[in-house]
Amino acid sequence: MAEYLSPGVYVEEFDSGAQPLEGAGTSTAGFIGLAQRGEIEGIPQLVTSVADFNRLYGGYLSENLFGEYRYLAYGVEHFFLNGGSRCFIMRVAPSDAKPAAIEVNGIHGSSVLSIQAKNPGAWGNQIRVTIIPSSKARTQIYEIVGDKKYRVKNNAGFHVGDVVAFDLNGTKQYSKIVSSQDNIIELSEELEGEEEIIDSSLLPAKVLRTCEVSLYVIYGDEAETYEKVSLNVSASNHIAKIISRSNIVNIQDLSAAVSGAIPPFEVISGTKEEEGQYQIALSGGSDGSLANLSAADYMGQDRGPGRRTGIQSFIDNDVVSIMAIPGVTDPNVQLSLVAHCENLGSRFAILDIPRDKTKVSDVLTHRNIFDSSYAAMYNPWLQVFDPLDKRNIYIPPSGSVAGIYARSDNSRGVQKAPANEVVRGAVGLDCQYNKGEQDILNPKGVNLIRSFAGQGIRVWGARTTSSNSLWKYVNVRRLFIFLEESIKNGTNWVVFEPNDEQLWARVQRTIDAFLTRVWRDGALFGSSAGEAFYINIGRSTMTQDDIDNGRLICVIGVAPVKPAEFVIFRITQKTREE
Repeated sequence: MAEYLSPGVYVEEFDSGAQPLEGAGTSTAGFIGLAQRGEIEGIPQLVTSVADFNRLYGGYLSENLFGEYRYLAYGVEHFFLNGGSRCFIMRVAPSDAKPAAIEVNGIHGSSVLSIQAKNPGAWGNQIRVTIIPSSKARTQIYEIVGDKKYRVKNNAGFHVGDVVAFDLNGTKQYSKIVSSQDNIIELSEELEGEEEIIDSSLLPAKVLRTCEVSLYVIYGDEAETYEKVSLNVSASNHIAKIISRSNIVNIQDLSAAVSGAIPPFEVISGTKEEEGQYQIALSGGSDGSLANLSAADYMGQDRGPGRRTGIQSFIDNDVVSIMAIPGVTDPNVQLSLVAHCENLGSRFAILDIPRDKTKVSDVLTHRNIFDSSYAAMYNPWLQVFDPLDKRNIYIPPSGSVAGIYARSDNSRGVQKAPANEVVRGAVGLDCQYNKGEQDILNPKGVNLIRSFAGQGIRVWGARTTSSNSLWKYVNVRRLFIFLEESIKNGTNWVVFEPNDEQLWARVQRTIDAFLTRVWRDGALFGSSAGEAFYINIGRSTMTQDDIDNGRLICVIGVAPVKPAEFVIFRITQKTREE
C-alpha cells in the first residue's frame, strides 16, 4: 500500500482491464547438418538469408566427400526460396575434423603466438594473417625529472608494461613503462642522449611512442582489421582480448616467456620493425571423414548452457517452431528429433524418407517407425539445379517444406494446412506417385509431393505421423502449439499475483480477447465465439487445496478447423418434373 504522510493530491495508476496477449511466432525454422564452417558447440546462429548462411557457414559441400550428408546448404537455400524468412542453424562435424592452425615461432625460435581457425574445417587453410608495426600513442619529452623519469606533454595511452621506442639520430631505443601518471613516465631503461632527447617545439621531431602491431585477418572476401594491439597482457588492447571478437580466428598469446624491452613486431616475426610486414598462413585444417560421422553427432550432447551440440543445442533456443535435418534419415537421429519436439511441446519436426525407398512397401517400412503428432513425413526427393556442379540433382524435401510452412503461416495463418502449395525451385521429382499409391500412403501419414499438369509440383498431403485421429492433421497440431505458446508467453504477469476472483476475471478476459481474435481470423470452428471456444476458471476448476498450494487452474476448450481433405460433389440428373 502507498503511504500518505502529508496533505496533498496523489495520482496513482492501477491495472483493471485485460492484458493484451500477442500471438507466438510459428514460422521460424531450425536446421542441423554438415557445413564448411561454423561453431559445432554452443547456441544455434540466426540466419536471415542465403547470403547470411554463406557468410557464417560457407557454401555447398561436394557430393564426392559428403554424399547424403551434404544437404544442409541446399535445405536452407530452398527454405528461403519457398517463403521462409528466419532460421537458426547448428553445424555438425565428424569427430576427426580439425581446425587450421599455426604456432608462430618469433624471436629466439620460441612459440610466441598460437593462431587457430575459429572452428574445424579445411576452410581454415585459406586464412591469411598480415602483421605490421603500429603505435597507439606518441608524445614529446619536455624534461628529464629523475633517474629514468621523464615529463612528457601527454601520457594518455602510455600504460604500465607497454614497450616504447625513441628514435634519436636514426637510432632506435626501446624500453618498458614502469609507471605512467600525471604526465610523468618512468621507464625500465634510461634513454641515451641526455638533454638531446628533449623536444618542446610546436611540431616535434623527436617523440616517444608505444609499440604495437596491427593485424589483418583475411579469408576469401571476408576481412577483419585489428589496429594497434599489444602483447602487454595487462593492457585493454591486449591481442587475445581484441581478437576474441573475431569470426575467423582465435589467438593465444604465448610471449610471456620473452623478457626485455622488445617491440611486439620483432617478438612475433623475429625481424626488425623496419621490415614493415609479416605474413602468416594457417594450415592443417580438415573436414574429417564420413567414417567418423555418426548418429551421435547429430543427436548431440548436453554439456550445459552454451556447450550443447547437435539437437541438444536447440534446448537453449525458445524461438524455433519448425525443425529439420535435411537428408539425414537415420531412424536414431529422426526419433531423437521427434522426441526433442515432443518434450518441448513448442516445435514440429519435418522428416525426410531415404531416397532409395521409393516403393510403397519400403516407404511404409520407414514410416512405421514413428508415431507422433509432432512430426510429419514427406516424399519423394526434389529435382533442383545445383549451382556447385552446374547440373540438376535431387535434394530432400524437408527444407522446401519448412519454407512452405512459413509461407502458408504468413499468408494464411497457422490454421491453414500447408498443402496444395507449389514447391518453388523444383523442376522435377525423384519418382512419380499416382493416385492409387497415394490412397495407400496418405492414410498412413506419408505426405506426397506430386506433379500436376498445368499446376506445377505441389505438396499434396497434410498429415502427421500420429495414430491418434484427433491429431492426424499438421495444421491442428501446429495450431495448438501456437495457442499454447501464445497463452504461456502472454500470461507471465499472472505469476505471484493474489490468487482471487479479481485475478481469475482478468485472466479470463485476457484469454477471451485473444481467442476471439483467433476465431475471427478463421482458426476456430463455429458461427460464434461461444461455439468456437470456452474458458473455465474459478471454483469449478480449483479446489481450496489447489489455491492453498499456489495453483491457478484455467480450463480452455477450442474447436480447431480441419482441412477439407476430401472434396466430394454429389451430382444427379435433374428431371423436368423436379
